[in-house]
Amino acid sequence: MFDVQSLRRQFPALQQSRGGLVPVFLDGPGGTQVPQRVIDAMVRYLTTCNANHGGAFATSAESDAVLRGAHEAVADLLNADADEIIFGQNMTSLTFHFSRALAAAVLRPGTEVLVTRLDHDANVSPWTLAARDAGASVQFVDIHPADCTLDLDDFRRKLNKNTRIVAVGAASNAVGTINEVRTVAELAHAANACVFVDAVHYAPHGPIEVAAWGCDFLACSAYKFFGPHVGILWGTRSLLDSLPAYKVRPAPDRPPDRWMTGTQNHEGIAGVTAAVEYLAEIGERHPEHHDRFPGMRDRRLHVHAGMAAIQEYEAGLTRKLLAGFAERPRFKVWGITEPARLPQRAPTVSITLPGRSSEDLAKHLADRQIYSWSGNFYALELTECLGLEDEGGLLRLGLVHYNTAEEIDRLMQALDEIP
Repeated sequence: MFDVQSLRRQFPALQQSRGGLVPVFLDGPGGTQVPQRVIDAMVRYLTTCNANHGGAFATSAESDAVLRGAHEAVADLLNADADEIIFGQNMTSLTFHFSRALAAAVLRPGTEVLVTRLDHDANVSPWTLAARDAGASVQFVDIHPADCTLDLDDFRRKLNKNTRIVAVGAASNAVGTINEVRTVAELAHAANACVFVDAVHYAPHGPIEVAAWGCDFLACSAYKFFGPHVGILWGTRSLLDSLPAYKVRPAPDRPPDRWMTGTQNHEGIAGVTAAVEYLAEIGERHPEHHDRFPGMRDRRLHVHAGMAAIQEYEAGLTRKLLAGFAERPRFKVWGITEPARLPQRAPTVSITLPGRSSEDLAKHLADRQIYSWSGNFYALELTECLGLEDEGGLLRLGLVHYNTAEEIDRLMQALDEIP
């Protein structure tokens, strides 16, 4: 029922040919391709209403309307309120900026921050540096190396009455593990700690409901869910109202404006709305998922149904990819591999091959127009924990919903050609 070919036709990048071959884009965790409507929205903004915020003239008013619409679109994506949505340069910049404000409010000598060894460093270094500046301490939650999952028992041991901030990823950008965010949030709140979730890697793969997850803050990036390079931060309204914001003095002192420093990337933000509309179109095609989201309607319902349809389709691709590696035991798959545990992982599969560096593997695939990433992907704590950092890290194969079963066959054929 998932018509991947009709969706692929909406992506100009998927129609190109290089060296007589159509590229296979398995580089999605580093940034996805965009549908034509995203390109059109950005061009339309720059062509018709390119203006700064708050002017008395027509193009400024039209620009402000575009930006308001983007806040509403992302609120639908996250099942949140529009005035809780903050845009910025990227997730990393937003997190560094926001960590200073949160640290100023809650961190003191004797307090603690909890981060994990599974996370992208953008959800580690901002908090460790904020703790350092505040004289607070940092603890790292360990992982189970055998399947690259978070050690929740270790989290429970390290969470204590002095913990003020818990930073956790929704899904690992290196090995695909999906964390039990709601459980982490419940435990953290019981200890009077707040929870910051990095959902950058999870966002293109499944529905997000911030209230259901129970977190206090969540960050993601539009260029990972088929949009342009724009960072997104959500926070509960009461906290966004009360926390000290680092901002210029004339800027409005109300959310979300008080958190958005300087003039934003307006054309990019216009593209974000188009990306959300694309996801909503998928949901309109899949009404069988509507019942999963009682109380939602209109675009919000369609976006979540679309993400549920994507999640279901990608699970099939992941099953096929893992089955292919099960038939090729010379490749080591890192993370969850059991078919029964597929709901616990995103469709991001990282491998190693003894005697060959991940960079060599990536170059081998690139010569065949199959695009992948090699290295640590900024998940430095993880590759160090697995003993892979000095060996060049991992080869990461990142599936998204525009990938196909035929592309997996082509990947496997290419890997079989490695001596």
